[in-house]
Amino acid sequence: MQNPLLNLKVKIFADGADKPGMLTLYANPIIKGLTTNPTLMKKAGIKDYESFAKDVLSSIKDKPISFEVFSDEFAEMRRQALKIAAWQNNVYVKIPITNTRGESALPLARDLAKEGVRLNVTAILTLDQVRGVAEALNPSVPSVVSVFAGRIADTGRDPEPLMRASACLLEKQPKAELLWASVREVLNIFQADACGCQIVTVPHDVLNKALKMVGAELNLVSLDTVKMFAQDAAAAGFSV
Repeated sequence: MQNPLLNLKVKIFADGADKPGMLTLYANPIIKGLTTNPTLMKKAGIKDYESFAKDVLSSIKDKPISFEVFSDEFAEMRRQALKIAAWQNNVYVKIPITNTRGESALPLARDLAKEGVRLNVTAILTLDQVRGVAEALNPSVPSVVSVFAGRIADTGRDPEPLMRASACLLEKQPKAELLWASVREVLNIFQADACGCQIVTVPHDVLNKALKMVGAELNLVSLDTVKMFAQDAAAAGFSV
């Protein structure tokens, strides 16, 4: 039986910095691209950013992959972006929407877009930010607009209306793709698809759950849950 994930319009990207996991997911036809960021790299214990990236790129050549700049100064961000972009043709450069002082990165994004850099503008959470990015991008250059829907949901807000509005704002950017970022659960993949997002980035643990659970028969899931409770109670030696 075909995996239901293959029937979605949204492209599923694997989000992580665990090289074995990245390569395993890269080989899966369900996975259409990959992303990472400095926080994921730090958690994975990576010490040499460039060596790690080039090692991964030696195996990942035919699916898009995003690497992020890590300077907080725009001049250095620009230098890093141009260097990262030159590593391989399938590389997108992630630029945060602001630096840590809240200063807009849109002038830098506009400059890099004019130079033909494939950008992934990241850490976006508001429509004003999406509107600014839509104006800054180069319509002739592929780009990604990463809206952190999961973090919006963390604040108690429903991210779907904002994601639908974001899709409308990007209509005049024919090569820009809206990305649903910071997925928390498998359901978010289907929400991203319903909202018209072109991409959803999914952490490795959620992806592995999705590959196992999507389409599962609920009575069987119920029975498996009861069996888990029974096994754990027995293993713990509980009595009353």
